[in-house]
Amino acid sequence: MSIVSRAFRAAMALVAVAVLAGCAHPINIGTDVAPPRTEANLIQKKVAYTMTDAQRATQAITPGGGGDRISYYPYRDLEKSIRDALRAVYQDVVVIPSATDAAVVQASGAALVFTPEIKTDSGSPSPFTWPPTYFTTDVSCVVTSPAGAEITRVKASGRGEAEFSEFKGEFGLSAKRAATQMATALSGEIVKNEKLR
Repeated sequence: MSIVSRAFRAAMALVAVAVLAGCAHPINIGTDVAPPRTEANLIQKKVAYTMTDAQRATQAITPGGGGDRISYYPYRDLEKSIRDALRAVYQDVVVIPSATDAAVVQASGAALVFTPEIKTDSGSPSPFTWPPTYFTTDVSCVVTSPAGAEITRVKASGRGEAEFSEFKGEFGLSAKRAATQMATALSGEIVKNEKLR
């Protein structure tokens, strides 16, 4: 093998390492675990939450382990958890694209509109493995009337942790645990708030 050929192969290997080091590992942070829904305890109201396609398409990149990063779509991945938190409290839940479009809100028939804002963070002390061993999810909802007047705000957080030995191919396990905890906390905060009955 010529010196030029060896140098070219070495340069290509370095480029490949640099590209891989700069990539974010994709995970899904959603969970299928929902807060319990007991029909007899549901508030007999129809409520809406807002979410746009642009929000669903917004990607987040946060730290993983080993100096790597992870990527995910917070609104798309956590939409089910938010819906499940509302379904654990209310009889009927629908999604609308905006709380400020009076015609859309009126057509939905919702008595309350929840507009969520999601913040996430992650990390791992491991210098060798990329999956996050901890993940935090914070959801803050502005709740408005059909006329658009703010009624109250509710917040909920979740923190999930997972050790490498638990992953078994589920590299977003800590995130899924955070989502489960957040959804349970959100439904609990709604139930406690007298303005949301």
